[in-house]
Amino acid sequence: MVARPPVMIVVDRMKVEDLPAVHVIERESFRTPWPAHAYRQELENNRLAHYIVARCGDEIVGFAGMWLLVDEAHVTTFATRQAWRRQGIGERLLLALLDLAVARGAHEATLEVRPSNTAARRLYGKYGFKVVGTRPRYYSDNNEDALIMTTPELEGRPMMERIAELRAAVAARPDIELAPDGSPMDRSADAESSAADGASNEPRGPGGPSAPSTPETGSPGVIRPSNVTRRPL
Repeated sequence: MVARPPVMIVVDRMKVEDLPAVHVIERESFRTPWPAHAYRQELENNRLAHYIVARCGDEIVGFAGMWLLVDEAHVTTFATRQAWRRQGIGERLLLALLDLAVARGAHEATLEVRPSNTAARRLYGKYGFKVVGTRPRYYSDNNEDALIMTTPELEGRPMMERIAELRAAVAARPDIELAPDGSPMDRSADAESSAADGASNEPRGPGGPSAPSTPETGSPGVIRPSNVTRRPL
């Protein structure tokens, strides 16, 4: 049997009809998943919340979200389907969040991450996030502290140049190849992709999106690198 043709990943807004698939990823990614009603409440009632998904055809393979509070974008959740990790999907989602933050006037982005999640910390550091503080005993499952990571000014020249360079690198990656069973071919030897999607189970705080700990450069238009399209958010 031969491999299937390469696939394109599309990143766009999360919809209510996406929630069953989002809950599947949620349950396989987090020790303490958010309750089933939380995302519906976020989508329908929280004007500060913005959630996106990564699609491969009809399948949702990742999602992410943030709150926009005045001039700060606070990343609330971030996850990739287990079978689709190490494909750079997490990095595409993060680029889309940063694009949206800039388009909505945020000057910086911030998040919490476990000190033990080294893969996530590598990804966020790659995109300019730096540790600026600690929230003691932040995670309710094991009382682990959280590191607070924040970007430089999103529209500052250093951050704009960093994002432009990283965007070009994402666009230059090979297409995602599918195995005969429809799953992505393993790219675990690809250190760049492994670092990006190792962040699949961070960041989040206790209480879910209704109770966060605190309240790419360019326009939010369509981008078409070799295997990812982002619809207007």
